[in-house]
Amino acid sequence: MSEPLLELTAIVKDYRGLRPLRIERLALAPAEQVAILGIDQMAAEVLVNLLTGVTLPDRGSVRLFGRDSASIAGSEEWLALVDRFGIVSRRAVLLEAMTVAQNLAVPFSLEIEPLSSALRERAIAAGREAGLADDDWDRRVSALDGGRRLRVRVARALALDPAIVLLEHPTADVARVDAAPLGRDVRKLLEHRGAAGLTLTADPDLAAASPRVLEFDPSSGRLVEQRRGWFSLRR
Repeated sequence: MSEPLLELTAIVKDYRGLRPLRIERLALAPAEQVAILGIDQMAAEVLVNLLTGVTLPDRGSVRLFGRDSASIAGSEEWLALVDRFGIVSRRAVLLEAMTVAQNLAVPFSLEIEPLSSALRERAIAAGREAGLADDDWDRRVSALDGGRRLRVRVARALALDPAIVLLEHPTADVARVDAAPLGRDVRKLLEHRGAAGLTLTADPDLAAASPRVLEFDPSSGRLVEQRRGWFSLRR
């Protein structure tokens, strides 16, 4: 069995919330997709920061790609680690006044005004893979609905071929009816890429798109595997 890409054990992190964030144990294998259901937005942000080595736990250990996050020394080592993650979050700023194509080009280059033809083609290829349409490229991001904005974020998160994609309440601005279809599209895209995915959400419809769903108990930090019936397994 291959070593987990990330592994959290006996985590406690105080973030001045109602209670500290506790995670009893969490492991994510290569190419595995997992959803954690029932984690609120503040706790999800804290967890993403722990998973990417931005902060360290008060207690417990975070192992990232076989290495304890506390052992990361210096900005170069940390940046090399962060490059292995793609993050889908409303905290990842979109350039509202710029076009979809320009926003999709940002991971490849900051020279997006004007956008060269080669860079535009690369951006469009990333957008098509994420399910955006040909009439989206020249629209301003500010004009997009929640579903299309999510697809822009997913395309940007995948641009540099990360090993793990972290989705932090990705459907918070998406119409409820669109959550499950978007979740299934993201699942297929990650499977195609061979990337692992960890979705942090309070949306059961989105969580159900993941092959494995863990229900979060904030008081104990336990992550309890949700039993899947025959119908849900075929969704």
